[in-house]
Amino acid sequence: MTVEEVFDAARRRLADAPREALGELVVPRRILGVARAPRIERRGAAWHLGVLLLTDDAVLATGDIIRARQEARRGYTAESQRRRAELAAAARRGGFAEGETVHIGWRPLALDAFETGTFSKHEPTGPLIRTGEGLGVRWSASGAPVPLEAYVAERVALLLDPPPGA
Repeated sequence: MTVEEVFDAARRRLADAPREALGELVVPRRILGVARAPRIERRGAAWHLGVLLLTDDAVLATGDIIRARQEARRGYTAESQRRRAELAAAARRGGFAEGETVHIGWRPLALDAFETGTFSKHEPTGPLIRTGEGLGVRWSASGAPVPLEAYVAERVALLLDPPPGA
Protein backbone atom coordinates (compact mmCIF):
# COMPACT_ATOMS: atom_id res chain seq x y z
CA MET A 1 0.00 0.00 0.00
CA THR A 2 1.36 3.46 -0.87
CA VAL A 3 1.59 6.29 1.64
CA GLU A 4 -1.35 8.11 0.03
CA GLU A 5 -3.48 4.94 0.05
CA VAL A 6 -2.81 4.46 3.78
CA PHE A 7 -3.92 8.02 4.55
CA ASP A 8 -6.89 7.94 2.15
CA ALA A 9 -8.18 4.79 3.87
CA ALA A 10 -7.76 6.51 7.26
CA ARG A 11 -9.70 9.56 6.02
CA ARG A 12 -12.59 7.35 4.91
CA ARG A 13 -12.74 5.59 8.29
CA LEU A 14 -12.50 8.88 10.19
CA ALA A 15 -15.11 10.78 8.16
CA ASP A 16 -17.47 11.16 11.15
CA ALA A 17 -14.82 11.32 13.88
CA PRO A 18 -14.14 14.59 15.74
CA ARG A 19 -11.29 16.79 14.61
CA GLU A 20 -9.06 19.15 16.55
CA ALA A 21 -8.26 22.74 15.59
CA LEU A 22 -5.13 23.86 13.79
CA GLY A 23 -3.87 27.31 14.67
CA GLU A 24 -1.09 29.71 13.78
CA LEU A 25 0.49 32.26 16.10
CA VAL A 26 0.09 35.78 14.70
CA VAL A 27 1.89 38.77 16.14
CA PRO A 28 -0.07 41.88 15.07
CA ARG A 29 1.85 44.88 13.83
CA ARG A 30 2.22 47.84 16.10
CA ILE A 31 -0.30 50.67 15.88
CA LEU A 32 1.17 54.10 16.61
CA GLY A 33 4.12 52.34 18.20
CA VAL A 34 1.97 50.36 20.63
CA ALA A 35 2.39 46.59 20.62
CA ARG A 36 -0.74 44.46 20.53
CA ALA A 37 -1.11 41.07 22.13
CA PRO A 38 -0.37 38.07 19.89
CA ARG A 39 -3.20 35.70 19.04
CA ILE A 40 -3.58 32.28 17.53
CA GLU A 41 -5.74 32.22 14.42
CA ARG A 42 -7.67 29.21 13.16
CA ARG A 43 -6.11 27.50 10.14
CA GLY A 44 -8.34 24.46 9.81
CA ALA A 45 -8.93 21.16 11.56
CA ALA A 46 -7.30 17.74 11.58
CA TRP A 47 -7.59 14.30 13.06
CA HIS A 48 -4.88 13.81 15.68
CA LEU A 49 -3.08 10.51 15.06
CA GLY A 50 -0.26 10.55 17.59
CA VAL A 51 2.75 12.25 15.97
CA LEU A 52 0.72 12.96 12.81
CA LEU A 53 -2.18 15.26 11.99
CA LEU A 54 -4.38 14.23 9.08
CA THR A 55 -6.42 16.82 7.16
CA ASP A 56 -8.64 16.37 4.13
CA ASP A 57 -5.73 16.94 1.78
CA ALA A 58 -2.47 16.83 3.76
CA VAL A 59 -0.48 15.07 6.44
CA LEU A 60 1.22 17.22 9.06
CA ALA A 61 3.77 16.62 11.78
CA THR A 62 2.45 17.65 15.18
CA GLY A 63 3.92 20.60 17.03
CA ASP A 64 2.67 21.93 20.35
CA ILE A 65 -0.78 21.14 21.70
CA ILE A 66 -2.54 23.64 23.95
CA ARG A 67 -6.00 24.26 25.36
CA ALA A 68 -7.45 27.73 24.91
CA ARG A 69 -8.18 29.54 28.16
CA GLN A 70 -8.72 33.02 29.50
CA GLU A 71 -5.65 34.92 30.53
CA ALA A 72 -5.15 34.95 34.28
CA ARG A 73 -2.40 36.26 36.48
CA ARG A 74 -0.55 33.36 38.01
CA GLY A 75 2.80 32.77 39.59
CA TYR A 76 4.91 30.28 37.65
CA THR A 77 7.99 28.47 38.83
CA ALA A 78 9.10 27.66 35.30
CA GLU A 79 9.39 29.87 32.24
CA SER A 80 7.96 27.04 30.11
CA GLN A 81 4.74 27.15 32.16
CA ARG A 82 4.48 30.89 31.60
CA ARG A 83 5.00 30.43 27.84
CA ARG A 84 2.28 27.75 27.62
CA ALA A 85 -0.13 29.97 29.55
CA GLU A 86 0.63 32.85 27.15
CA LEU A 87 -0.10 30.56 24.17
CA ALA A 88 -3.36 29.37 25.76
CA ALA A 89 -4.44 32.99 26.25
CA ALA A 90 -3.41 33.84 22.66
CA ALA A 91 -5.65 31.01 21.44
CA ARG A 92 -8.57 32.38 23.44
CA ARG A 93 -7.92 35.89 22.02
CA GLY A 94 -7.93 34.31 18.55
CA GLY A 95 -11.49 33.09 18.99
CA PHE A 96 -11.07 29.53 20.20
CA ALA A 97 -13.59 28.31 22.77
CA GLU A 98 -12.55 27.92 26.39
CA GLY A 99 -10.86 24.52 26.75
CA GLU A 100 -10.71 23.84 23.00
CA THR A 101 -7.65 21.86 21.90
CA VAL A 102 -5.44 23.73 19.43
CA HIS A 103 -2.40 22.44 17.53
CA ILE A 104 0.28 25.00 16.76
CA GLY A 105 3.75 24.68 15.28
CA TRP A 106 2.64 21.86 12.99
CA ARG A 107 4.32 21.48 9.61
CA PRO A 108 3.28 19.84 6.34
CA LEU A 109 5.09 16.66 5.32
CA ALA A 110 6.39 16.05 1.79
CA LEU A 111 4.64 12.74 1.12
CA ASP A 112 5.47 12.62 -2.59
CA ALA A 113 9.20 12.92 -1.88
CA PHE A 114 8.90 10.38 0.93
CA GLU A 115 7.07 7.90 -1.32
CA THR A 116 9.68 8.05 -4.07
CA GLY A 117 12.63 8.18 -1.70
CA THR A 118 13.94 11.32 -3.41
CA PHE A 119 13.85 13.59 -0.37
CA SER A 120 16.98 15.19 0.99
CA LYS A 121 17.88 15.72 4.64
CA HIS A 122 16.28 19.16 4.38
CA GLU A 123 12.82 18.13 3.16
CA PRO A 124 10.10 17.85 5.80
CA THR A 125 9.41 14.15 6.26
CA GLY A 126 9.19 14.60 10.04
CA PRO A 127 8.35 11.37 11.82
CA LEU A 128 7.98 9.42 8.56
CA ILE A 129 10.96 7.26 7.63
CA ARG A 130 11.92 4.57 5.18
CA THR A 131 13.10 1.38 6.87
CA GLY A 132 14.41 -1.89 5.51
CA GLU A 133 10.87 -3.29 5.82
CA GLY A 134 9.21 -0.35 4.05
CA LEU A 135 7.48 2.75 5.36
CA GLY A 136 7.62 3.61 9.03
CA VAL A 137 6.80 6.14 11.72
CA ARG A 138 9.31 7.37 14.28
CA TRP A 139 6.85 7.92 17.17
CA SER A 140 9.52 8.66 19.77
CA ALA A 141 13.11 9.88 19.65
CA SER A 142 14.32 6.73 21.38
CA GLY A 143 11.67 4.25 20.18
CA ALA A 144 12.05 1.88 17.27
CA PRO A 145 10.16 2.81 14.09
CA VAL A 146 6.69 1.30 13.67
CA PRO A 147 5.34 0.21 10.26
CA LEU A 148 3.21 3.06 8.86
CA GLU A 149 0.10 0.98 8.12
CA ALA A 150 0.04 -0.56 11.61
CA TYR A 151 0.65 2.81 13.29
CA VAL A 152 -2.12 4.58 11.39
CA ALA A 153 -4.56 1.67 11.86
CA GLU A 154 -3.93 1.64 15.63
CA ARG A 155 -4.33 5.42 15.95
CA VAL A 156 -7.53 5.42 13.89
CA ALA A 157 -8.95 2.63 16.07
CA LEU A 158 -8.08 4.59 19.24
CA LEU A 159 -9.71 7.73 17.87
CA LEU A 160 -12.90 5.88 16.85
CA ASP A 161 -13.12 3.84 20.05
CA PRO A 162 -11.11 5.47 22.85
CA PRO A 163 -10.35 3.45 25.97
CA PRO A 164 -12.52 4.11 29.04
CA GLY A 165 -11.47 7.24 30.88
CA ALA A 166 -9.60 8.76 27.94
